[in-house]
Amino acid sequence: QVQLVESGGGSVQAGGSLRLSCAAPGTIFKIVVMGWYRQAPGKQRDLVAAISVGGSTNYADSVKGRFTVSRDNAKNTIYLQMTSLKPEDTAVYYCNTVPPREIYWGQGTQVTVSS
Repeated sequence: QVQLVESGGGSVQAGGSLRLSCAAPGTIFKIVVMGWYRQAPGKQRDLVAAISVGGSTNYADSVKGRFTVSRDNAKNTIYLQMTSLKPEDTAVYYCNTVPPREIYWGQGTQVTVSS
């Protein structure tokens, strides 16, 4: 089983920023759409941002204008720059392919935003 490794989470106050990173195996990274998902307590896991191999991006309405997804194909890494964070952004954040593959779910990284 191959897990993706997320990092960069933490606790911030509303209005703050965080940058998440996710390292992926090179065997998949260069040929698939990658995405960031999040799961808040008691809620389903949702896709919040996606990026194609060529760099085209899509965002959930709830994060549009505040989050920016990017990828470094040389490092097999994707990033999620989060700004203007809100308490409702509190969740565990995961990266995976789009659509997601079960074998790639990692431990995620916790983001907590306090008001």
